[in-house]
Amino acid sequence: MEANTGGTGRLPAAFLTPGSSSFIDFLAQHKPELLPGGRTLPEGVVQAPHGTTIVSAVFDGGVVIAGDRRATMGNVIAQRDIEKVFPADEYSAVGIAGTAGLAVEMVRLFQLELEHYEKIEGTVLSLEGKANRLATMIRGNLGMAMQGLAVVPMFAGYDLDLDRGRIFTYDVTGGRSEERGFAATGSGSLFARGSMKKLYRDGLAADQAATLVVQALYDAADDDSATGGPDLARKIFPIVSLITEDGFRRLSDTEVSEIAVSITNHRREHPDGPQAPLL
Repeated sequence: MEANTGGTGRLPAAFLTPGSSSFIDFLAQHKPELLPGGRTLPEGVVQAPHGTTIVSAVFDGGVVIAGDRRATMGNVIAQRDIEKVFPADEYSAVGIAGTAGLAVEMVRLFQLELEHYEKIEGTVLSLEGKANRLATMIRGNLGMAMQGLAVVPMFAGYDLDLDRGRIFTYDVTGGRSEERGFAATGSGSLFARGSMKKLYRDGLAADQAATLVVQALYDAADDDSATGGPDLARKIFPIVSLITEDGFRRLSDTEVSEIAVSITNHRREHPDGPQAPLL
């Protein structure tokens, strides 16, 4: 796929060869070294910043996905304000957990994959198809995952065919699972999932779902040192995004700060947060 230097202005032959609508397949055939999993790494485990906790919940009319802002490298806080939730396209989003740099690169490639498909096919890939494409990308990164550079994202979106929000989680081998109601991934997922298990209920409104995921991240940060809670002093708050039939919308810092401040004020009186009834 060398550049054409003959001065004719024509694209290289690789771009004119019929193939699939997948940009990842195109790279794998012509420039496999550009794929995240196609690089050669030194032997041994590689130390790199890791993103941690991502949570998501379905509400009446869509789905919310959120992530804390901390990246760690061993026992050190590598970054306090990393972004871990990105739009994949107009109706879906990806939250990253795992090796931060590699995960961001994978998200960008996934965004390009969906855009490329839409341009080639003239239609939007189904939400199920998007989830499958992401699984294929994760599977291609298995070699790096075995060297300590694992990427385990969460995928959420609004299914235009089913008219509802859906959540998909993955393992390092690309295994895909659809979650019901809510989900969490990353180092603080155990505590976040326990929090949402007690607070989640069917029929939540969008603002209630946004409060739910921030509560879950707060609980995760309370027990997991790799998860960062709301930082009122530095004005660093979780990234919270809603996806509905109107598309993707990231809540503004003002909106999220109001939720975080309200939760923090309540926790001064009830440090363990809201309690579910015994029966």
